[in-house]
Amino acid sequence: MTRMLARRLLLLTMSGSLVSSSMGQGFLKAEGKKIVDGSGKEIILRGMGLGGWMLQEGYMFGLGFLGQQYRIREKIEASVGAEKAKEFYERWLVTHTTSKDIDALAALGFNSIRLPMHYALYTLPVEKEPVAGTDTWLEKGFALTDSLLKWCSANKIYLILDLHAAPGGQGNDLAISDRDPSRPSLWQSEANRKKTIALWRKLAARYANEHWIGGYDILNETNWGFQDEKDTRGTGEQQNTPLKALSKDITKAIREVDTKHLIIIEGNGFGNNYRGLLPPWDNNMALSFHKYGNFNTTKTIQHFLDLRDQHNIPIWLGESGENSNTWFRKL
Repeated sequence: MTRMLARRLLLLTMSGSLVSSSMGQGFLKAEGKKIVDGSGKEIILRGMGLGGWMLQEGYMFGLGFLGQQYRIREKIEASVGAEKAKEFYERWLVTHTTSKDIDALAALGFNSIRLPMHYALYTLPVEKEPVAGTDTWLEKGFALTDSLLKWCSANKIYLILDLHAAPGGQGNDLAISDRDPSRPSLWQSEANRKKTIALWRKLAARYANEHWIGGYDILNETNWGFQDEKDTRGTGEQQNTPLKALSKDITKAIREVDTKHLIIIEGNGFGNNYRGLLPPWDNNMALSFHKYGNFNTTKTIQHFLDLRDQHNIPIWLGESGENSNTWFRKL
């Protein structure tokens, strides 16, 4: 198992009460405050995320001074040339995560995996589309996802699709979404938002009947000041109107082709600021939050427990660990 696989993204569903992990059957769905399988049995998602595979975040490699994946690639190209850099990335995608890694996670007792996806493996950037406003689909990302789903299915592990890098980039933390600040962000470009919606519709159509797809985590860690551009982390945002509008548009597109899978939403402020985003607009939805660098006490998650109780919706710890092993050790 790779170092990046081992250190990134711990997943846990927080329901009304903790029960034993279960390898249920059928589509996962929200049932009140719980996530249940097709037989109605509550499922506690315990798993890992495949950080660093489809999307390289500089700080995860000790390259914080570079940050974004495109800048890392530029340095590799400057060192060995474009052709060898291309070969490196082809081999990276093939060898970073393999069936043996998923077998190992299953043997350790995990029942879920979160896949941080880079949109550019699935479709062209808007500025590279040969015809403006169209969507060119790339087989690379879909083929990688198909292989991963096959390995997960064989091990009875739920695969959760997470759009980690959206077209244009969804935040001011540039490395998270491989964002180029010289180009319009997701929030500054209608074309980027349309491509994001189209990508989710494409994914949902492809995987609509796959039981081991655990859900769609539609937009990772927005960190953006919509009302106040100085609020670069999005933690002070009071309304989150653009985020809610896009999340609802993505949900609508998914539901046009897939009425079965769980949809997972994330707030602003790196997934934690839900002001203006609730109540939920779909009857099969969960709320995600992320936790780093603090203790796993009830107090630290009380806000999310309150949201769960107020809106009768499951909550899910979508990321944790890395800079503190508390959440890993104590779960």
